[in-house]
Amino acid sequence: MAATRVYAARLAGLVVLGPDGESIGRIRDVVVAIRYDRQQPRVHGLVVELPSRRRIFVPMLRVTAIEPGVVTLNTGTVSLRRFAQRPGELLALAQIVDSAVRVDDPEKPDLDQVDVFVVDLGIEQTRTRDWRISRVAVRGHRRIGRRRTVHVVDWERVSGLTPYEIGRPGQDVTTLLEQFEGLRAADVAHRLRELPEKRRLEVAEALDDERLADVVQELPENDQVDLLGHLEVRRAADVLEAMDPDDAADLLGELSKGERESLLALMDPEESEPVRRLLEHSPDTAGGLMTPRPVILTPSTTVAEALARVRNPDLTPALASMVFVVRPPTATPTGRYLGCVHLQQLLREPPADLVGGILDSDLSPLKAELPLTAVTRYFATYNLVCGPVVDEENHLLGAVTVDDVLDHLLPDHWREQEQDQEHERATRT
Repeated sequence: MAATRVYAARLAGLVVLGPDGESIGRIRDVVVAIRYDRQQPRVHGLVVELPSRRRIFVPMLRVTAIEPGVVTLNTGTVSLRRFAQRPGELLALAQIVDSAVRVDDPEKPDLDQVDVFVVDLGIEQTRTRDWRISRVAVRGHRRIGRRRTVHVVDWERVSGLTPYEIGRPGQDVTTLLEQFEGLRAADVAHRLRELPEKRRLEVAEALDDERLADVVQELPENDQVDLLGHLEVRRAADVLEAMDPDDAADLLGELSKGERESLLALMDPEESEPVRRLLEHSPDTAGGLMTPRPVILTPSTTVAEALARVRNPDLTPALASMVFVVRPPTATPTGRYLGCVHLQQLLREPPADLVGGILDSDLSPLKAELPLTAVTRYFATYNLVCGPVVDEENHLLGAVTVDDVLDHLLPDHWREQEQDQEHERATRT
């Protein structure tokens, strides 16, 4: 049975179907227009994310049914134009949920003169088929058991939700962070870019350094620089420390020399030193593309120990595909580079055997100054996803992975480009 009352947060993630039952995409937010008076705000429509990740606007008048798990649209076509928020519009989940408000309800005296936060918005369809916000779910600081008590009140009983008041200092981001739980860093980065700037920065401030570093690495360069510039300088240095050295070097390379040196000086020397070495190389060379922390072993390491090292969940699949064997020391730049061992070879050998006895010494290493075009040919020639980089004295400096190469081969704004033609058919109803 189609619902005429629903909560905005429960719409998030629902599949949107056309009249022929074709899946168009999933709901990511609800667009509302809040007035300065206490009248119930009108719901303008839905923000729907297509399979291509483009976000479009679907008017609420196009919605014919809201059922468990799906929302169905009536006949017509869906505009593929990217969603752009208009003046006077607000996003229910990205901008209103988590706002601090006050409740004036005689039936809820415990909430009188107490700051509470919006958890959800109840919307319902009127006789004229318009959808309006009628109820507000709020949550305070006090817990009962392990959960905070949630109260549902009429819209008219809530103050603090005029366009001027929403997003004022003190707005919480708990609900947004809960939505990001379990998502890959690349998906969080994409969601972050869709938020208004103020909200985006609030989320960045709330994420811990490790999580924020993972997300920053997935943002386009311009967004990386912008976000880093809005962080307090000590926090920015902490985030850089948590990033992979090659990604940190790429980001620092976009800053002025003065900004770069200030941040490097605040970083832990153990973290800043490999970044400084990477910055000495041109970004379009093997030395500029490499990571200085691949899996590096001595010849006396057993196969069992080598396999234990590549099981590290922090390693990318590309870095885990190969280990590099050197004379001590094993920190880059290492002692003399001896060769590599492919993961498939490790899986075929007895656990007690030594990696020094199964070396692939025929694979030529990359020189640090080798240009990107030559690195690309190297990967194509030897069917590799990871390759060693050495200096003139044959000391191992690091390793280049295929994802590093792809990042530099793709257009500058590849993260922002959508595959619209591929998915256009799925958006027609």
